[in-house]
This record gives sequence, structure tokens and C-alpha cells, in this order.
Amino acid sequence: MTKKEIVKTICDRANKEKLIPKHSLTQLATKEIVQWTFEAIIATLVREGRIELRNFGVFEVKQRRPRKARNPRTGDPVNVEAKNVVTFQPGKMMEEQVKKSVKIAEVKKKKPRKSKADKAAKSAEKAPEPIAVGPAPSTNGTPPTETASVPAVVSAAAKSVAEPVTSDAT
Repeated sequence: MTKKEIVKTICDRANKEKLIPKHSLTQLATKEIVQWTFEAIIATLVREGRIELRNFGVFEVKQRRPRKARNPRTGDPVNVEAKNVVTFQPGKMMEEQVKKSVKIAEVKKKKPRKSKADKAAKSAEKAPEPIAVGPAPSTNGTPPTETASVPAVVSAAAKSVAEPVTSDAT
């Protein structure tokens, strides 16, 4: 679900329940309210490092220590600096509702990465093959002569060049 879908859901529900008497809540106003909510959560995390939303969960800023890692491509050691990360611990009500849900989320399997050789082979398959052609047809209705200077093989790129159209009536 995207933020846009959340805005639409909230707007539709507010208007259905006639939350604002004599007026309807627009999606634009709802979008602003949703954005303000997200901004308030972020500001609280920056200022205090923790925000607890009852029946929803707890967002908390934690500091990761510096560590040594490896570059997976070259195998060289890399120093990773300390950094702040946001963690989320779901609330009791959220966990219960998710556990009860009928639909079980499917775990997406990662596709294996292709090697450079596989990529090169695939791009070679896509390359256009030369096309054999005979003598060019005559534009004035006479059969082509064998002495025409037309190459026996023309690449697909050269074939795509349009020839000028001539008129038979002169």
C-alpha cells in the first residue's frame, strides 16, 4: 500500500462517517494531515529518539557500532562507520491482528545473479544478424541488371535507411 492509497482510504472513511458535518474532506487535505503525521513522527525521533504509539508500536533510534565488512565484489576489507538506524517493535494489538490474518504473506525468492559471461551471451543474442539481399529492384519498372553495384550482404542497421521515392511519370 502506498501513501496515496492510505490517503484515499482515510478520506473515503472520513466522508462516509460524516466526520466533518456540512463539509467533505478532500484528498488534498487528507494528504496534508497524513504528511504532518509522518513529519511529527520523524521530528520526535530526531529530538527524543523514541516514539510510542499505543496499540500500534514503538519506533526507536538505535546506534550501530562501527564494524569491518568485506566488499562482496573484490573481497577487500571495508570499514563501515557507526550510524543511527530506526527500529520498529510492533504493539500487541498489531501483532494479534497480523497473526489472525487469513492471508499469509509469501516470501519472495531471490533470483540468482547472472554472471558477466551470461550477460554478454544474452546481449550477443540480441545483436542483429546480417541479412542477405539480391540486386535492388528497379524504380522505373525494368528488370534489374546483374551489373548493379549492390553488396551481397547488408547489415540490419543499413537496411533501416529509407531510399528516396521516385516517380515513374516523367
